[in-house]
Amino acid sequence: MLQWMRELTPGERRTMAGCFGGWSLDALDVQIYSFVIPTLLATWNISRGEAGLLGTITLVVSSFGGWFAGALSDRYGRVRVLQITVLWYAVFTFLCGFAQNFEQLFVLRALQGLGFGAEWSAGAVLMGEIIRDKYRGRAVGFVQSGWAVGWGTAALLYTLMFAVLPDVVAWRVMFWIGLTPALLVLWIRRRMSEPEIFNARRASGAGGFSQAFTVLRPPYLATTAKVALMVTGAQGGSYALSVWLPTYLKTERGLSSLNTGSYLLIHIFGAFLGFIAGAYLSDLIGRKRTFIVSAVGSMICVAIYLAAPIGDGLMLVLGAPLGFILYMMFSAMGPFMTELYPTEVRGAGQGFCYNSGRAIGALFPALVGFLSGKLGLGGAILLFALLAYGLMLAALAMLPETKGRSLASIVPDGLTPLRPSPAGMQDKLAG
Repeated sequence: MLQWMRELTPGERRTMAGCFGGWSLDALDVQIYSFVIPTLLATWNISRGEAGLLGTITLVVSSFGGWFAGALSDRYGRVRVLQITVLWYAVFTFLCGFAQNFEQLFVLRALQGLGFGAEWSAGAVLMGEIIRDKYRGRAVGFVQSGWAVGWGTAALLYTLMFAVLPDVVAWRVMFWIGLTPALLVLWIRRRMSEPEIFNARRASGAGGFSQAFTVLRPPYLATTAKVALMVTGAQGGSYALSVWLPTYLKTERGLSSLNTGSYLLIHIFGAFLGFIAGAYLSDLIGRKRTFIVSAVGSMICVAIYLAAPIGDGLMLVLGAPLGFILYMMFSAMGPFMTELYPTEVRGAGQGFCYNSGRAIGALFPALVGFLSGKLGLGGAILLFALLAYGLMLAALAMLPETKGRSLASIVPDGLTPLRPSPAGMQDKLAG
């Protein structure tokens, strides 16, 4: 199953490693907040609605960071922008540990969001352009699995820090550890280079920051709107569950910090396997079918996990398949969006679609928090998760399949008709 990795060039493998590290550490920094929510509820005496806003503001601001970072990467380079964004989110995660009240943490979380959204935009388009057509789905999907690695690391740190330190200190230490990703920048500077296709277009004088708005005009507008709607559903369902799951397990199910961490690690392990499976499926059955399988399966699994009368033991076991099916869809997103836009606007297109979807989807955790008083936390999570995945499926019905498209065949003056180049078709058959 890993034979294809040995066929990659050293440059392709270095890019995979760098982006995997960036995405893992991105997840570590962002997911820290979900683990400290119960402590902030008790220490600062804030409401669940306010806690949801602290989760939402990072994701909303990330939409602007991702959009403009994508456009900047079209102008100044994918690798350069990736370095800046990793350093940015690491510094502001660290500063979150010094917040003294809700207002301070709100501002710092917003600033952290700029780098959080920007890192995905630069890294995803870099991966999509560096990796050859034949292995793009698998390679980008494998990098996406770094999210589970970072999330799992956050769960381990939560279990350890809250076991050995007082809660009022442990939550701050969690954020301080978030400075770690800054070290990755040194590695990126030495080992990674810009994609050839990007250098060729830049040498011809193509590209500019104005491209940020090009994807909001014809011939790209219709595609941009539909993809952003699809991502809104995927992100909204994911955030409705992931932001509130630690709090649900601890407050609704009555689990200790140690047991909450254990349950989450099982869920995260399932997510890691789901990322890997999604990577292979996106090349095997196509990007669109992978999305549909994951969205329908997520609706079923979330309903069973939150609404069925199951005991804690069964809930522990079901956490793995829930994570598996829930996160499978994200492996196909990078390749899918890479294959929809030409090089001149690829960063801006991916950045806008993924992060505008993230911004709108980010409203779901806040809505869950505000409605949990009437519906219960489990009921509120379930409601918004089902709405989100229904929205995703509706958008997918209007989008094309992109498996097999050669990036060289995607021209700036339109998105259709697109057909794989002869080399791309050979790659498709060989794959």
